[in-house]
Amino acid sequence: MKKNQFIYQEFGTNSNEETFERGKPVLPPPQQNVRVQTSKSGRKGKIVTIINGFQTSEAILNQLLKDLKAKCGTGGTIKDETMEIQGDHKQKILEILLKLGYKAKISGG
Repeated sequence: MKKNQFIYQEFGTNSNEETFERGKPVLPPPQQNVRVQTSKSGRKGKIVTIINGFQTSEAILNQLLKDLKAKCGTGGTIKDETMEIQGDHKQKILEILLKLGYKAKISGG
């Protein structure tokens, strides 16, 4: 018998992946606790500013990343709902996030 072969199926499609995915709550900026820190571990000595703690949709996160990259004049990416901006931009990013209404703090050293 094949792995995905059904003998009887009453409802839905053949894929149950959608059933097991949970929706993530989308909170307004004043209710989000965002942390900003710098790190260089595992990056060959290069400093990266890490921003995590967002509880928002992927589209909003991508737009925010685009704005932060433009204002800092550098590159960046999103990995596992955590933003990484190249370089040490803790203070600048903190000020930008506070102006946008996020509850942001600097964490770490």
